Amino acid sequence: MTDIQTALSRTFNNFFKSETSSGVFLIFCTLASLALANSPMGHAYLGFWHCNLAGLSLEHWVNDGLMAIFFLLVGLELKRELYSGELSNLKNALLPVVAAFGGIVVPASIHFFLNAGTPTQAGTGIPMATDIAFALGILALLGNRVPTSLKIFLTALAVIDDLGAIIVIALFYTTQIYLTYFFLALGVFVLLLILNRAFKVMSVPIYLLGGILMWFFMLKSGVHATISGVLLAFALPSSAHEEEDNSPSVQLENLLHKPVAFMILPLFALANTGFIIRPEWQESLSNSNSLGIIAGLVIGKPAGIALACLFAVATKVCQLPSDLKWSHIVGAGLLGGIGFTMSIFIANLAFAGKMEIIDASKLAILASSLAAGTLGFLWLKYFTHESQNLAQR
Repeated sequence: MTDIQTALSRTFNNFFKSETSSGVFLIFCTLASLALANSPMGHAYLGFWHCNLAGLSLEHWVNDGLMAIFFLLVGLELKRELYSGELSNLKNALLPVVAAFGGIVVPASIHFFLNAGTPTQAGTGIPMATDIAFALGILALLGNRVPTSLKIFLTALAVIDDLGAIIVIALFYTTQIYLTYFFLALGVFVLLLILNRAFKVMSVPIYLLGGILMWFFMLKSGVHATISGVLLAFALPSSAHEEEDNSPSVQLENLLHKPVAFMILPLFALANTGFIIRPEWQESLSNSNSLGIIAGLVIGKPAGIALACLFAVATKVCQLPSDLKWSHIVGAGLLGGIGFTMSIFIANLAFAGKMEIIDASKLAILASSLAAGTLGFLWLKYFTHESQNLAQR
């Protein structure tokens, strides 16, 4: 088994630092949103996010518009790591893919088992996703105790995890698909690929205009519009030589890091974590939907991730990086239970119009994410040894 390089790419370093520092800001925005929603001005605060702007509510603009930019950024980083980074080695790349698969199937199965045949069965997708910002924020607190390859593994896992959640949204949380608009969106994607591969077009504005058009058609198609951000990421030109790379991919990555970390994700938190904590909140955490979310994120995530990796390595489908131990994988699995962004996202879609169930789901998501983050931090702090990242730039 060959050793993987532990040097982080400049782009990944920027991504990790911005996502890490934004985690603290996200916590502040979440607490502020909860406080405002449960204050005397709560009605006005919640009503603000439902104000209409150009045919969509402000909350809708954040969730369908700004979050498409977020997924453009994570798609660009994933593509770069697959193309020229740590994940360019097939066996290294397969490990987080397999881990993400396990981390999707097991939590979803737990929720489905507890809610099958009930009105809350639609929440099966809620415990599937991992929040990148919070998960990386926890790793940052651990410093050199965790190797850089674990940061890369967790980032790739979380990105693939979220992309899997988007696919689930497109397949199972789309009430009606308008095929004309959907194929128009795919047509724009194919056109951008042709401009990239056949005509070697390197103009960023051209790709951005195409991306906006693709987003509009995807929005009108009924499929969740954020998938257009991922498609745009893979349509943009990039280079295998990082030191010579001034491609549209790298230009956009460098441009988007700070706005996504300190504007888009905090706005998402403000728009989606403001809910009323009801007097019966303790009872709401014990219903089948909440138990499915909590068990899925806190138990299902680490179990699914660790077991999937164990099976893949045992069958020689993948290889474990030389500087990672199984205790690291378990720790990453625990941090994978920090659902937050996409979990709240899916809860809004699964129970659209049922505010009491949505609020209870959000409370369960926040409680699960807090528990998973705490357990992951303690596990990696006390059950792993300090790692020296000699090649880190």
